[in-house]
Amino acid sequence: MEKFTVTQQNRITELNGGPELLAMEFETREARDSEFRRLENEMVQKARTEIGVLLGEKHITSAVTNGHRLEQWLTGEGFTKVVTPTMITKQMLADMTIDEDNKLYDQVFWIDRKKCLRPMLAPNLYVVMRELKRITNGPVKIYEIGSCFRKESQGAKHINEFTMLNCVELAAIEDGGQMDELRRLAVRAMEELEVPKSSYELVEEASTVYGSTLDIEINGLEVASGSFGPHFLDAKWGVFDTWVGIGFGIERLTMALEGSQTIKRFSRSINFIDGQPLNI
Repeated sequence: MEKFTVTQQNRITELNGGPELLAMEFETREARDSEFRRLENEMVQKARTEIGVLLGEKHITSAVTNGHRLEQWLTGEGFTKVVTPTMITKQMLADMTIDEDNKLYDQVFWIDRKKCLRPMLAPNLYVVMRELKRITNGPVKIYEIGSCFRKESQGAKHINEFTMLNCVELAAIEDGGQMDELRRLAVRAMEELEVPKSSYELVEEASTVYGSTLDIEINGLEVASGSFGPHFLDAKWGVFDTWVGIGFGIERLTMALEGSQTIKRFSRSINFIDGQPLNI
């Protein structure tokens, strides 16, 4: 029996073909090559159609749309959007326990000996929510959406530059109610994105930085992670109230919602747009 060649498999994968196509077998090479040409033509035409819909009707990619839907939901919940620097200091990472002994340290993109591209939004949000609490002496609900950078593995679920959306509530929840609020936020986010209850799961996990987290998994793929305090990091940031926060990886979320085999289709790219390849 004949299977698709490595070159043919790569092209099928590039055109959004799934594992079931890659596993096809044929009695002869001629039959294999004929089916490959048919599949390639079919998938190219589908990709052209989807790109036409994006340019002629949608005008906004799925990843951007998902981010906007979460932003609109958070605004309705009373959260205020903030925008903070992409570069942060080495000391800020250390205050998140990410020092030279932490395995996450090697994933950081360093600009010089004291500054790096942020691998997460949390350090800046710690500062902003603390200062807003000091100024208002009341509850603070803020969120940010923006790029983060990590030297992640180049597998199907990781990219070096990705978009995070983090929301956090400070001094808004009584101590003891943090997990309930975290679960409420997670469920509301899934409702806003119209994800069926049967398609996602809330999973408690151990965390290198936060001690424990509540993760959202869609069809087994982690798309968001939430945590709460007070916990051991807070004193380093001058935070002494209860807080609840949750962060969404927008590209991975979109990957899960679209049933894609790889996150790169929905990343910042010059090879793909809205999940479709450009070399067609």
